[in-house]
This record gives sequence, structure tokens and C-alpha cells, in this order.
Amino acid sequence: MKRLRNVKILATLGPASSDEAMIQKLHEAGADLFRINMSHSTHEMMRTLVSRIRAVETKCGRPIGILADLQGPKLRVGKFVDGEATLVAGQTFTLDNKDVPGDSNRVFLPHPEILEAVQTGHRLLIDDGRLQLIAVKSDKTSITCTVVNGTKISDRKGVSLPDTLLESGALTEKDRKDLDAILAVDDVDWIALSFIQRPEDVSEVRKITRGRVGLMSKIEKPQALERIDEIIELSDALMVARGDLGVEMPVESVPGIQKQLTRACRKAGKPVVVATQMLESMISASVPTRAEVSDVATAVFEGADAVMLSAESAAGDYPVEAVTMMASIARKVERDPNYPGIIYSQRPVPDATGADAISLAARQIAETLNLSAIVCYTSSGNTGLRAARERPNVPVIALSPVIQTARRLSVVWGLHCVVTQDATDLDDMVDRACRIAFREEFGKPGDRIIISAGVPLGTPGSTNMLRIAYIGSDGMTGI
Repeated sequence: MKRLRNVKILATLGPASSDEAMIQKLHEAGADLFRINMSHSTHEMMRTLVSRIRAVETKCGRPIGILADLQGPKLRVGKFVDGEATLVAGQTFTLDNKDVPGDSNRVFLPHPEILEAVQTGHRLLIDDGRLQLIAVKSDKTSITCTVVNGTKISDRKGVSLPDTLLESGALTEKDRKDLDAILAVDDVDWIALSFIQRPEDVSEVRKITRGRVGLMSKIEKPQALERIDEIIELSDALMVARGDLGVEMPVESVPGIQKQLTRACRKAGKPVVVATQMLESMISASVPTRAEVSDVATAVFEGADAVMLSAESAAGDYPVEAVTMMASIARKVERDPNYPGIIYSQRPVPDATGADAISLAARQIAETLNLSAIVCYTSSGNTGLRAARERPNVPVIALSPVIQTARRLSVVWGLHCVVTQDATDLDDMVDRACRIAFREEFGKPGDRIIISAGVPLGTPGSTNMLRIAYIGSDGMTGI
């Protein structure tokens, strides 16, 4: 299944897209990997969805990635006597540790870590920022606030803390149970970590997972931006989670942060996913707004590895149409005459490593000689990541003997992943590459490809060789 685009599509599964037939339709429409939202999935449902995705993978013959998204700490106020309370700007309102229903003067806050961490002057945003409070006094058992704006507060509304660094980690007790269940399945490729604040949050999960899954850090808190370079270094990928990020930061700053994170990940050679409200109107409409189309296009122009659908594919009325539309936008953008210049102007300087030097040379040779494809052998996935980091204008075929590697690389820009055995010798290496490039329709007899591999063959991290080869009349090596 040859995609006519480089950016990947991550589709969230849910009530509208949980059966095997619909998952197959979404994959055929353009979804390269699927997200299971653990905020709404039981362990049994997670296992069922993984099984159905793998059944579709077998039918379609293409490696499909699976991302399990941990819920993270959900901070909420308690309940009210009448279910809600009316507030007035300028009044005093208190959040405390008294587990009794609230009123227009106070409410229970069942999170002692917030009561201990909030300081005078810190903002508290309730209900996605619809109600804004400023702390004027905090004594570890209660927080006395002034209402800045907003008129209502109701049961169990969420609390955001843009100015407060919580000492508790990003993993809740629910997350730990979910993580154990996910690792027990041993068939999930990525874990998304919600509400990351510091590099230590990533390190904590890495100690638990021990390399069995890729770690994707969701950037949705201002505190994470203060140490973003360290977080990128410890993560395997990043997600720009614009929904919560836009609550905790001024919404007008989110586009700039999106560009900053996309370019930082490209420089580091780490995949980056742009997410949230990309085609929001398609939850209930068969076509998106023009602004949404421009939003998706901007992410593609910036060189994001993947764009994500949330409720559009999970609970919307038009899940297949949403995936189809996103794929169509990506193809159109990547054929725009301005696209190459924008992409290439952001090309990072290669690191002083053999893998980077080989990837740079492969891209330059392929573009100079107008070759049909770059074929890279990659066991660990690192060579595939380096090839994608160059953002070449020719297709990249990533050949791996490890199915888990091919699935994990499904989120990476431009990589067409194929699972194949390791080459037995140099002739087999070239023949296999030519045969697969021909079979996957990336080249025809007489076309040339460039192959990157490592000698000794089958040794991870040993990429040190380039070879140009012709595709013969039978799909094997020519001259």
C-alpha cells in the first residue's frame, strides 16, 4: 500500500471506529497508525483494539503502529450543593481540603499536592480556562483566590495550573495500572505521556518500560517548555498537544510554540506529531472549515512527521472522510511549489556521526542523480530516522528484519517500512533492495536506487556503506 505523501496520519479509535471493518477502512483511507486513548478505554477494550489492529495489519500486509495514550493526572474540583455555583468577578473564592459540597464561596479540592504547591500570585484555570482565579493566600490546607473572570463553576470541572510546578510525577496510580496492562500485551509500539512537566517524568517511565515501547512526550504544560531540550533528548518522539497547551498558555502563543517544537525535533532527529482540533468541525460535518484545512497544511509545510485526528475519527460522524481529507490536504501541500523551499530551508546540520554522514550523502546523491528511491536497511530504526531527518525529495524505503522496528517507524516522515529478512551477503543486499523497490512500485526496470547498509551485515548501528544499483527487467539487480 503505497502512500502518495510523506507526512503520516495518526487516527484515534473510539465508539465510531472500534470494529475491525472500520479500522481497515481508516487504514486504507490513509491512517498509518492508531491511537488508543486510555482515558476512555478499559484494559479489555485496549486488548481488543490491539488484536483488531493486528488483524488488519495481517490482511493489508503493512506494518501498523499502535500508540497507547496514558490519561495523566486529571485535576478536578469537588461537587457543589446545587451542582454548580454562580461567581462574580472580584469576589473571593476558596479551594480547600474539606470534603463537603461547595457553594459560591468555596469548594473541595481533592488534590493535596495542589494545596501545598500553589503560591500567592499563581493562576488557577477552571473548566478549560472559562473561569480564572488568582491565588491571594495559601496555607497548605486551602487556597484563597480572587475571581478574575468567569461567572460559573460546576461539579468536577478540571483545574489547570500554568504557574505551578507540582512535585508529584506525571504517572498516576491509574496510569501505572494501565502501563502494566499495555506492557503485558507486548504489542503496543508507543506510549504517550500526558502532562509532562520535567525530564524526570520521562525518565521514570523509561525505567519501567526498559525500551519495550517508544516514549512520546505530550507537550501541554508551560513547565515542559522551560526544559524542552532535556525532554526531547530523553524522549523518542514528541506530541504538540495544542488543546491543553492552549488552556495553560495564551492561545496566540501556541502557533509559535508549534513551530519551535517541530524544528527542535527535526534538529534532534526525533518524530513530532501535531495534534488536537485539526479537523474539529468534521466531528459533525462532512467537510472541514477553510481554517482547519490551513491548520493541517501549516503542520505539513513545517515538516511535522505526523498529524493526528482525535474525536474526528474516534467519535465523529465521518471518521473515514476525516482521514481521507487529511491525506488529501497533505498530498496537495507536498506538491505545492513552495513546499520544497520551506522544507529544505529548515534542514538541520548533520551530527558528526557515521549514520548522519551516510544519510546526508545518500540524500545528496539521490537528488543529484535523480534516483527513484533511497533504500535503507535498519534494524534498530536509527538509520531510518536519520534518513527521514534529511527530508529528501525522493521516497525512502526502510527495510527491517524486526517487525517492532517497522511498526514504530510508521510515525516517521516519509518512511515506507517493509519487513524483510536480513541480507545474507552484499549481492543479496542489493538484489533484495531492488526487488522490494520494484514490488512496492517505487521503481521500474532501468531505474536506479541508492542503498545504505552496514558491514558486517545485520549489525545494528553499523551503517557505513552506500551502493547505487539499477533495477533489472525482472525487478532484480541490473547492471
